[in-house]
Amino acid sequence: MSVLNPSPTGLQPILKPQAHHAPGNFITKYIFSTDHKVIAIQFLFTTLLMMIVGGALALAVRWQLAFPWESMPIVGPWLFAAEGGQISPEFYTMLFTMHATVMIFLVIIPILAGTFGNFLIPLMIGADDMAFPKLNMLSYWFMWPAIACFGMSFAYAGGPAAGWTSYPILADLPQAAPGSGTAQTYWLLGVTFIGFSSMMGSINYMTTIINMRAPGMTFFRMPMTIWGLFITAILQAFALPVLTAGGFMQVTDRLLGTCFFYPSGLVINNAAPTVGGGQALLWQHLFWFYSHPAVYIMLLPVMGMVSDMLSCMCRKPLFGYKPMVISMSAIASLGFIVWGHHMYTSGMNPAVGMAFMVATMMIALPSAVKTFNWTATIWGGKVQFNTVTLNCIGFLSMFIVGGLSGIFMAAVPVDVYFHDTYFIVAHFHYVLFGATLFGVFAAIQFWFPKMFGRMMNEKLGKTHFVLTFIGANGTFFPMHFLGMQGMPRRYADPYLHGYLEHLLPMNQFMTISAIVMGAAQILLFINIFYSMFWGPKAGRNPWHATTLEWTAPSPPPHGNFDVLPIVFHGPNEYAVHNGDHDFLMQTEKECQPPKPAEADENNDTDNDQEQSS
Repeated sequence: MSVLNPSPTGLQPILKPQAHHAPGNFITKYIFSTDHKVIAIQFLFTTLLMMIVGGALALAVRWQLAFPWESMPIVGPWLFAAEGGQISPEFYTMLFTMHATVMIFLVIIPILAGTFGNFLIPLMIGADDMAFPKLNMLSYWFMWPAIACFGMSFAYAGGPAAGWTSYPILADLPQAAPGSGTAQTYWLLGVTFIGFSSMMGSINYMTTIINMRAPGMTFFRMPMTIWGLFITAILQAFALPVLTAGGFMQVTDRLLGTCFFYPSGLVINNAAPTVGGGQALLWQHLFWFYSHPAVYIMLLPVMGMVSDMLSCMCRKPLFGYKPMVISMSAIASLGFIVWGHHMYTSGMNPAVGMAFMVATMMIALPSAVKTFNWTATIWGGKVQFNTVTLNCIGFLSMFIVGGLSGIFMAAVPVDVYFHDTYFIVAHFHYVLFGATLFGVFAAIQFWFPKMFGRMMNEKLGKTHFVLTFIGANGTFFPMHFLGMQGMPRRYADPYLHGYLEHLLPMNQFMTISAIVMGAAQILLFINIFYSMFWGPKAGRNPWHATTLEWTAPSPPPHGNFDVLPIVFHGPNEYAVHNGDHDFLMQTEKECQPPKPAEADENNDTDNDQEQSS
């Protein structure tokens, strides 16, 4: 429950959480907590744990492609004793299905919205918590039934094997393929639970941002991080119900005998002919109506966070604040009308395909605006080459590569050739793994002091960045060449086709790069856990940043702020003369005059310049 309180300045009505008292015991403080910061940290550790699982599944996929039908090291003899330690073809399909499922639904989306959304929204808008703290707690705990369902789907009959897209007929009829039985039903239930979790979070984020901003925090004074999370919450609220409804329809097809997604008279594996009149294409429309905006759900929060971090680390105001906001809004709006470009090869009227192609290519315009603005922010700035900056630049470079390859796929004639090849895999790994996770690594380093009150280790952070950057590009960039030579995805042994045999050495190089990248993540975990307890203590504002969260203690107490913050201007006021600082916090009304020595020095400099001119 929340109530509207009058603002002390009359600038902005404040919706304050009601009956949100400090936790009284260990369970309410650390387990069933309603504090947004604790929930954020719960999301952080859960998603990092899931990242280990998803990464291990990816390495298993890469092992099979590099060393087909050879015994998998360490776990092979234990998991596949009957096959002599080899991965079976059926298990390979389950591996890539679960890899994508875990990384998308349990890592990237929850670490962005769950971790950084929860932690940053109240702190950056000047609120003491979310509008609905208990709903916030439920959004985290609904993630665990999803994890249980995915785990059961993997343990039961080996796991679902229809890919993360879950296309009918393969996914709809139990007799269609191994893994299409009960395992697929558990998978659908897992997606449904994740959908509920995300929906609860999105409602909370929108309500909090609209109603609980501090006095003076107008929409165009919000940090770009909040804009990214706000637009993402809107995307989730409007797109997610479509996938949830589609998931229910597929479950009823499987359990209740409805026939939304399969036609009549279909005979599969000598089973009785199907009865019905449904359409497999209906699922594709429903799935991609959500899943294409989901790409931006996995990207827009990072875009916002990188904007704020780059501005701080370059000690410059963000270049083109309002164009950045408009660009993010345009990307999100266009994201709703381009789902058809995933279905060019499914059969489509050429005129419709042309409309989807043009709409998809238009997304390149706001994306280019943002790329230009980030570059212009770096240009001429006092760049601090620390771990945060390196990861932000890593995000930018990976986003450019992934974005440019996306333009290829927007074109119908090119996409028809590249569809279901490794060119597609390269594209979405550059965008979703490369860009998104480098942004996440930067954000962890940047907001870690506020989360735990201690700084992370810079040397470990830089080493982690270098190894990850080399490993990621060594893994994903050659995928473009594989795709151009027609190597299909989702084949356990593509070398059965003679024209692909020469690609084996390249796949081995990519697998070694992937192992390097996976091993580099050990440094990240060491850095996090070591720094939590033994890192140097951080003050309130170790980065000399300008936004509201840096006015609170590190870590912030229950209720966040000592006094209610009042906002006087925008979020990126750097390169100013404010006493002995080069920044002006949002809570500072105006710059302080320089100290006398500094003033004399400035006067001398001005006189010198006048004499030289």
